[in-house]
Amino acid sequence: MRGRGADEYAYFTAPFTALAHRGGITEDAPAEVENSLRGFVAAWAFGFTHLETDVHVTSDGTLVAFHDEVLDRVTDASGHLADLPWAEVSRARIGGSEPIPTLVELLDALPQARFNIDLKAPGAIEPLVATLEQHGAHDRVCVGSFHRASIAAFRRLTGGRVATSASPVEVGVFGLVPGVRDRWPLAAQAFQMPTHEPRTRLPLVTRGMIAAAHRRGAVVHVWTINDRPEMERLIELGVDGLVSDDLATLKAVLVERDLWEGHA
Repeated sequence: MRGRGADEYAYFTAPFTALAHRGGITEDAPAEVENSLRGFVAAWAFGFTHLETDVHVTSDGTLVAFHDEVLDRVTDASGHLADLPWAEVSRARIGGSEPIPTLVELLDALPQARFNIDLKAPGAIEPLVATLEQHGAHDRVCVGSFHRASIAAFRRLTGGRVATSASPVEVGVFGLVPGVRDRWPLAAQAFQMPTHEPRTRLPLVTRGMIAAAHRRGAVVHVWTINDRPEMERLIELGVDGLVSDDLATLKAVLVERDLWEGHA
């Protein structure tokens, strides 16, 4: 499937996209309550219109907005999400206080927000497609996955109605193999990527890579940037968006550069 350009999707209307990573960190929502409804509501209240989350599915088919495949790291419960029914998952508390939200709860609680969604489990593909259809939320999301087969399946099921980000293979090709950038069959509208290849530490985000992405109609968003000088370096390099936990710093940098287009 040949992808449409990013400029054909409402998700990318802002000239620069500021993304709150797992809801981000604000005075009203510390790091301990990552990816909770409280965190996302606080990010929205701070002015962020684009919120990043991951999705998994419970054993009985409930689509949850949660980063890890297990409950152990950030909640007072334990176990694999895929092995547990929603009734049990719903009793877990992030940071000991906040319930795990479903994606439906996020869409309903923040009807004007846009969500960047990482498909973390193949079983979540069809529930995500169904949720977006039921809520008419196709224009509100950009979907990606670390699993190439998962994002390909999602694209087939949604028929190009939803913006998607490049797979790790595509990120690697565009970042490290300049000679094929202009002829690679790109289906994505966005590259959402780290600055360097995780294993080799070779730089992925370069002027050449950004220029090639733009020639192909795609935007470049970089994660997860919490350092002010690095935010400024990447903006100077020409990226189109940044994902951050440090919402105050990112907002301040964008305000100073007249790039802030939050709702507050």
